[in-house]
Amino acid sequence: MIVNRQQLADAMGVSLPTVDRWVAEGCPVKQRGRKGIPWEFVLGDVVAWWGERERTNAAGGDTSDEKELRRRQLVAATGKAELEFAIAKGEVAPVREFERAQAKAMAAIRANVLNVPARAVLQLLGETDETTFKQRLRAELTLALEQSAQMDFDLDDADEEGEGEE
Repeated sequence: MIVNRQQLADAMGVSLPTVDRWVAEGCPVKQRGRKGIPWEFVLGDVVAWWGERERTNAAGGDTSDEKELRRRQLVAATGKAELEFAIAKGEVAPVREFERAQAKAMAAIRANVLNVPARAVLQLLGETDETTFKQRLRAELTLALEQSAQMDFDLDDADEEGEGEE
């Protein structure tokens, strides 16, 4: 039985937008409609398509065949091997190592910046010129940040401490 869009919607108990969505999802069409030409569907083909679609959805939608699953497994194994190789070459680091390095860097910056008042107090005592005061304070802050940037963080100590935790 050949039906148009409205007849298909009525027969299936759905709206016209649902029919349009089905067409976009692969519903079989005998003739695509356009100006002056109506849509045509073979009702039996649409019902069969809809039934297969419902069975697939009820089964969890997993239509992957064994070949596709093997391909995905190979891609995953290759990705894992490439990551392990990059780690061995020192091109990437584990997240925990990065976090330890960041914590050490932030601690060094904090310590250096908090030492600024102690270093600057004698230079700024009695200073009444705002421009000079700002210049000296800025110089001390710059020095503190430069010292932090030049620090070398040895993560080997942290690695040895962290081994017992894992």
